[in-house]
Amino acid sequence: MELLIGLSNKRLMNTSDVFKRYMIDEIDWSDRLISIVGGRGAGKTTLMLQNMKATYGTSNKALYVSLDNIYFTNNLLTELADSFVKLGGEALYIDEVHKYPNWSIELKNIYDNYPELKVVFSGSSMLELYKGQGDLSRRLSSYSLPPLSFREFIELEHGINFPKVALDELLAKHIEIAHSVTAKIKPLAYFNEYINFGAFPFFKDSHSKYHERILNVVNMILDYDLPSITPIDYAHVLKMKMMLKIISEQVPYTPNISKLASQTEIDRKTVLKYLDLLYRGGLIHLLNSPGASDSLFVKPNKIYLGNPNFMFSLCEGSPNTGTLRETFFCQQLSVKHQVHSSSKSDFLIDKRFTFEIGGKNKTSKQIEGIPNSYVASDGIEYGYANHIPLWIFGFLY
Repeated sequence: MELLIGLSNKRLMNTSDVFKRYMIDEIDWSDRLISIVGGRGAGKTTLMLQNMKATYGTSNKALYVSLDNIYFTNNLLTELADSFVKLGGEALYIDEVHKYPNWSIELKNIYDNYPELKVVFSGSSMLELYKGQGDLSRRLSSYSLPPLSFREFIELEHGINFPKVALDELLAKHIEIAHSVTAKIKPLAYFNEYINFGAFPFFKDSHSKYHERILNVVNMILDYDLPSITPIDYAHVLKMKMMLKIISEQVPYTPNISKLASQTEIDRKTVLKYLDLLYRGGLIHLLNSPGASDSLFVKPNKIYLGNPNFMFSLCEGSPNTGTLRETFFCQQLSVKHQVHSSSKSDFLIDKRFTFEIGGKNKTSKQIEGIPNSYVASDGIEYGYANHIPLWIFGFLY
């Protein structure tokens, strides 16, 4: 216990409060059991430590532990919770929960047996929270932390803070919003930076090694996170990497499942299962038409990579500009809205808004006559009528 307390205090002292992810203000930290899932490098650990620091300071009432610590190879999490409560502990912040066998059962036992203890835990975005052996669904408040928004990137990289904008407000007031932003920065210059290297906070460590680290993150998700959550052997991990490579070379990818099955030498049902795992790992987006079933075994209409930065890391040569634009729009909108494919345009949002994505000369001819239709245009600082700057959609969270 002394060792864990020492490690916790060290992590707390090294936690900066200069930049905070948007979600820190959206989580109800008073709940007794909170999960924060998300891709590697999104900032889950920092988010927990910042709340722990703000709420408990340097007192011993809160403890941070990572379940990949060797301590847990022969010590139970429930035993730690029991000892910590007896020492006056009030909050347990648990990292890397998916690395621990029977995590759901033990968390349920802790919740039921120690009502005075609050638990916040983080894990991979692949975590099947409601399919664990312990039923946490009625007890748990769950949050999913996405990559940085364009707005957050500007704050982290350049120290300039802008407020979030709801989609309805953005559509109604995009000209005023654009003027308020351009009065302080040149958004197009920052947008080009973000598209290349701004999705994950670790870009602050090194711009030059950022894409190398992206590849490391992808490999860690597939080589370590995935096998710790679902039974899969290394040969099929290689098949998933092959699938990701095929998709990255053709995004936006209109899947031919039979062809993909042939290329990877796995059956159709397994292809669809692995596409779902890649999606839940944050590596791709799967788009269906609004009327399609949400069944795991329904073929998606279109596939994009998880965010634009992946295109620079995974695609050979220079990424296609049009695909970068669409990938950015898809990722930013998918955090708080339903994103569907559309037979008449590029995207249908919340089954209400139709969007066509393009450059500064993109016309609205393709969506003419469609109610609530808009053009998200790259390369412009200000919009007009239903033409809205693409970059401004990066201010939604």
